[in-house]
Amino acid sequence: MKSNNIIKSPAINIIFCLAFYLMSTLAFAETSHGDEEEHEEGHIELNQEQIKHAGIGLSRVGPGNIRETLPVYGVITSNAEQIQSVSARFDGVIRSVNKKIGDQVRKGETLVTVEANESLKAYSVVSSLNGVITQRHANIGEQTADRVLFVVEDFSTVWVDLSLFPKDVTKAKLGQTVRIKSANNPITGEGQIIYIAPLGNSNNQATIARVLVNNTDNLWKPGLFVNAEITLSETAAPLVIRNEAVQIVEGENVVFVQGEEGFEPRPVTLGLTDGESTEILAGLDVDETYVSKNSFVLKSEMGKEDAEHGH
Repeated sequence: MKSNNIIKSPAINIIFCLAFYLMSTLAFAETSHGDEEEHEEGHIELNQEQIKHAGIGLSRVGPGNIRETLPVYGVITSNAEQIQSVSARFDGVIRSVNKKIGDQVRKGETLVTVEANESLKAYSVVSSLNGVITQRHANIGEQTADRVLFVVEDFSTVWVDLSLFPKDVTKAKLGQTVRIKSANNPITGEGQIIYIAPLGNSNNQATIARVLVNNTDNLWKPGLFVNAEITLSETAAPLVIRNEAVQIVEGENVVFVQGEEGFEPRPVTLGLTDGESTEILAGLDVDETYVSKNSFVLKSEMGKEDAEHGH
């Protein structure tokens, strides 16, 4: 009996040691798994296809300018310096008409052919600029008389006439940058003030400030209303992001930052802001990649994950 007890004791010790080892290993694995879950918590993983499908735009944190602006409204008008009223040089009979309203014309292109009353010789009436036919007062067989046959307008640039109220007139200066925004769609543009009217309008008590805007894409249509912001001053800031990047999560201002593990909601401290950009005082570093467009998609995704964890 004594010898049997001596034999069993080492076996029991071995079993006890193995059990302790296995329990320790499992405990370590659970701890490691818990750490991993904690490490990944709060990150949202999206692949490139998901990012593209959601319309998420990415930008880098960097220096920029915060503008002090004066909001105004205005109306698009034709650039009066790029309009040609076309008449016949010599009175005569119109023998051919080559263009109609809405047609594009090139400089030097024939608009009508006229047979002169005195010489009975035919000559061409041409456009002196590139543009579009906006008026036509010419038909075959008619006398040209002393009238305008065509109006050609070059819309590659347009004017925007801004209305300044009396309290704001002194703030507007020649050469100031103005950002234009369509009242009906997301089109934006930029130009400079080229003229401030010396007289006010007695009907609405407004003074006109005129802005020259590039329109090579023909997006700005004369006659339509626009909103505008006159830049009064600019302040340089070391860290600037787009306004639409900021979301409010649990009462905090948050920006979604892209990292190796996905998109992280980063609390930030905001500084100066204008209609487009915001200064960052704390929470982001230069050259970090952040979500500058459709960041609300990630905020929504966070809400889904929180709801799942709650269950």
